[in-house]
Amino acid sequence: MNPPHTAVIGALELPQPYLLFLGDTTEPGFAKTAFGLRDWSPDRCIGEYRLSADTVSTGLPAMTPAQAGANGARALVIGVANPGGVIPSHWRASLVEALAAGLDIVSGMHARLSDIPGLAEAAAQHGRRLIDVRVPPADIPVATGAKRTGKRLLTVGTDCALGKKYTALAIHRALVARGVDATFRATGQTGIMIAGGGLPMDAIVADFEAGAAEILSPDAADDHWDVIEGQGSLFHPAYAGVSLGLLHGSQPDIIIVCHEPGRDRVLGLPDFAVPSIEETIATNLMLGRRTNRAIRCGGVSLNTAALGESAAQDEIARVADRLGLPVADPLRGGAALDRLIDHSLA
Repeated sequence: MNPPHTAVIGALELPQPYLLFLGDTTEPGFAKTAFGLRDWSPDRCIGEYRLSADTVSTGLPAMTPAQAGANGARALVIGVANPGGVIPSHWRASLVEALAAGLDIVSGMHARLSDIPGLAEAAAQHGRRLIDVRVPPADIPVATGAKRTGKRLLTVGTDCALGKKYTALAIHRALVARGVDATFRATGQTGIMIAGGGLPMDAIVADFEAGAAEILSPDAADDHWDVIEGQGSLFHPAYAGVSLGLLHGSQPDIIIVCHEPGRDRVLGLPDFAVPSIEETIATNLMLGRRTNRAIRCGGVSLNTAALGESAAQDEIARVADRLGLPVADPLRGGAALDRLIDHSLA
C-alpha cells in the first residue's frame, strides 16, 4: 500500500465564526463558497457583508465588519469564486475595514491576499492574519496510474457550479448514516473549508493534477469509500483540464453525474451549449477507463432547487425513466436517493 501524503492529512484550522463577504457579485453561481458554508457549516457563519443592494444574498443577517466583530466573528471569508479567482481593486477598502475591525481574512481565490497592494501592511498594523486556502503543497508527485485499494466515488458534471460538492457531501452523509466507512475528499476551496483538509485541484500545475488526485485518495481498506468532490466539467471550454486530471487520478469505481434541469448554456459562456446527461456519462466512462476499467455510473444527481416539490419529483422520475438509471436530488433525499446509493454500492 502507498503511504498517505502528509499534505492531505494535516487539518486546516481557521478562525471561526465567519462573516461571509459577497462583494458586489450578482451571479449566484459565483458565490458558491458563501452558499456552501451557509448550507454545510451554518454554525460557523454569523452574517454576510454585501457592497450593494444588487449583490446576491445568503439570507444571513447583514453586518458590517465592526458589527460582526462585536457579535463574535473572528474572520471575514471571501465567499466568492469568480472566473479566474480575482479580487477586484474596489474590494480593497472593505478588506482593510475588516482587518481594522479585528477580523482575519480567509480567501479561496487564486489571487494571493498578500499580493493585494496595502493589505499585508494593514494586516501587520492591526495584528491580523491573511489566510489563503487555495495554495497546494509544493511536493506533489506525477501520477503513476497504479491501482489503489479501497473504493472511490467521484461526482462529475454537465457544467460547473451545479451541485458536485453538495452531491458528494450528501452522499457521504448518507453512506455514514448507513454505517459505511466513508470519507469526503475535498478538491475545491469551499469543500476544503468545510472538511478541514483536501487539495485545491484547480490551483495545481497541470502535470501534477492526476498525481494530486492519487494522493488525495490513498490506499484504504477494501470496504472503505472515498467520496470525491468533482471539479468543472469535461465539456467546459475553460475547466475541462482539471476535470480530466481529477478523473484519471481518482480512478473512480463509481461516477455520479450532476446536472441542473433547465440549464442549457455553459455558466459564463453562453455561446456554448450544456451537453446532455447521456453524452456526459459516455464521455466520463470512456476517459475514466484509462485508469479504472471497472468504472461505471451509479446514477444521476439533479439540482432541483429552482423547482417545487411536485415538479422536482416529476423531473426526477422522467429522467430516471429515460436513462434507466437511479436519479435523485440528494438534498431532497427520500427513496430516490436510497436507490442511487443502493445502485452505487452494488
